[in-house]
Amino acid sequence: MDASTATTTTPASGNGRYVPPPPGTRSAAQIRADVVKQRTELARSVDVLRERWSEATDIKAQIGKHRTELLVGAAVVGCIVGGVFALRRRRR
Repeated sequence: MDASTATTTTPASGNGRYVPPPPGTRSAAQIRADVVKQRTELARSVDVLRERWSEATDIKAQIGKHRTELLVGAAVVGCIVGGVFALRRRRR
């Protein structure tokens, strides 16, 4: 693909979305090149999302990353449950 058939993407309002040029201003080769580019970008995005999903749902890795938070949370819950039982016992 040479520079004459390369197309540029222009963001709409800075949101990063592709805005194609007005109809009738591109050749068939430019349209094909855009389709190939969009497929490549979509495939890359799907791969990134699949990797993020895999990381987010990996329980062992999440426990390893957030061990301190989990221990603090467990201690807080333990204190609350213990306090509730102590109050119930005191009322009887």
